[in-house]
Amino acid sequence: MQGAVQETAGSDRAPESIILRVALLSLAVNIGLVVAKLALSVYSGSLALRADGIHSFVDVVASLALIAGVLLSTRRRRDFPYGLYKVENVVAVIIALLIFFTAFEIAAEAVTGETSAHPYGGWVLFIVAAFIPVPYILGTYEVNVGRKYNSPSMIADGKQHQMDVLSSSVVFFALLGQFFGIPLDRVAAVIVAVFIVRAGWDILKDSMKTLLDASVDYDTLSEIRTIIRSDPVVSRIRSVTGRNSGRYIFVEAVVEMATSDLKEAHRASERIEEAIHLRVRNIERVVIHYEPEEKVHLRYAVPLQDREGLIGDHFGEVPYFAIFDVDVRENRIERREFIANPFADVEERKGVQVAEMLLAQKVDVVLLHHSLSGKGAGYAFEAAGVEMRMTAAVTLAEAIADVAGHHGVEGGAPPR
Repeated sequence: MQGAVQETAGSDRAPESIILRVALLSLAVNIGLVVAKLALSVYSGSLALRADGIHSFVDVVASLALIAGVLLSTRRRRDFPYGLYKVENVVAVIIALLIFFTAFEIAAEAVTGETSAHPYGGWVLFIVAAFIPVPYILGTYEVNVGRKYNSPSMIADGKQHQMDVLSSSVVFFALLGQFFGIPLDRVAAVIVAVFIVRAGWDILKDSMKTLLDASVDYDTLSEIRTIIRSDPVVSRIRSVTGRNSGRYIFVEAVVEMATSDLKEAHRASERIEEAIHLRVRNIERVVIHYEPEEKVHLRYAVPLQDREGLIGDHFGEVPYFAIFDVDVRENRIERREFIANPFADVEERKGVQVAEMLLAQKVDVVLLHHSLSGKGAGYAFEAAGVEMRMTAAVTLAEAIADVAGHHGVEGGAPPR
């Protein structure tokens, strides 16, 4: 059986606007850096500064890709019932590829590039030095926002900006060497390219895991299991699976519940789903499949016309009931006994009262000659999840033999 599916409320979409705002800030900063670096490269004739300007232009493209990814991931389409959240992961892959391209570009410029430096004043060094912390501050802010709202493309863009500190530092030392006539930029640029490739690989690896439906991390799944297990109705967790889609998580669980009441089980599943939404971030959808608890012991009740074991035809009027327990796991009948029917001579509602008496005995199955469908006793058993099974057996011994054959069990002690 399957519980109701819960989705995030409209207020949970607020992070979209925050991420978009940060992406626009990133775009504006990158455009400013591109203009300033290229202008200074023309003035100074610095190859390293021109390469860093091109690097910042790649950041502009990455910021545009991030904005496009955020906008597309919020769209709802009928042919994409699970949303377009993975667009963010696709964007993160694109950013990783741009990082690889940038690393190649830096290494190529360092190995084969030719310089035509112009004399320049110390104020150029001062401006380039001021550029160094800007991408790191911006990148750290983006990574923090991305982690807070679990946005892979925002984290990828932020990590790329953090790596920009290395290239900006290389440019500064290259200009410093150029200022004093010492060539320092080529070897340092190659080292920076290696670090950039490593960062790009981390981003590509994480994004591809999500695109290939890799499972949610162990800590998150463990927390979800703890939430499910804490509900008093849950008796066993069969499985819990989760997958990432963009920054959102989809969860599916199969649980056993210690109740046969469908309404109670449904209420329990709703409680669990709500608790998971409240305690685990970025949950988009939770599906709880619930099944009744697998019983090891089954208790049978049989209406009897006499103590010799003749099965009675009239459920509410029989003087006795035989009750016996079956241990399904151990394959044996454990207990058999007779109980008197105190309601046999009652004028009204005798069937319902007898049903309530048997429910107090915690019976799981009632063997009958005639159906109780549409009667008060039948409604009582249905509501409690008690099975009403028709039997052709004439005597208690025959009924027990049929049950024993059904479960493959051995006979137990004689009835008392």
